Amino acid sequence: MEDHNRLADFVRQALGAAGIESDLFNGIETAWAAAQLPIYSLFVVDRGLPDGDGLLLVKRLRAAGLKQSCLILTARDALHDRIDGLESGADDYLVKPFSMEELVARVRALLRRPATLENLTPGFGDIELRPQGGTMVCGTDAVTLASAELQIMLSLVQANGATVRRTALEAAAWGLGEAVTPNALDVALHRLKRKLQAIGSLLHIVNARGYGYALSEIRSAR
Repeated sequence: MEDHNRLADFVRQALGAAGIESDLFNGIETAWAAAQLPIYSLFVVDRGLPDGDGLLLVKRLRAAGLKQSCLILTARDALHDRIDGLESGADDYLVKPFSMEELVARVRALLRRPATLENLTPGFGDIELRPQGGTMVCGTDAVTLASAELQIMLSLVQANGATVRRTALEAAAWGLGEAVTPNALDVALHRLKRKLQAIGSLLHIVNARGYGYALSEIRSAR
């Protein structure tokens, strides 16, 4: 993805000349929709997109458990910018200006990487998520999750008990282009807490005030 149309065309032509088929998406939301399809194995993502920082797309992909490789394009050359990109889940980082030969070489290197074995039923504590069916399971009990609830739980489960920022949960659940009411996350979390109780889970959602939320196991009183 690249917000400057001329450079985007150059990138697409260079990849095509190297025998690599590509499609152009003009923003985070269109790329996110495409990521749901099994035909894309890699995204070239610009940090400066019309609808936000491209790193937000990478974070959203990783929070949803999507494993497509991501190559970041940016004019930001500071060390902390590179670290931010890699810690957000990017696989490689290319600073502008760059040669098309180097871009193609890096794309080829990422495409040669063996596919990561995905856990199709991610879990934490006593719960297991089944994204294909949109359900959350504890033992023999299961409950259906709405799309936003599933994305929130995926983010919390993949954090393995660590705190996830409120903004990251909102981005995972609704993206950046959709208008969300200020209390939408609070409503979704309330529903998830009730659903955890309904299936008899020992997990609950902890609020780290001013920061975010995490999954924690309820300790039985002795």
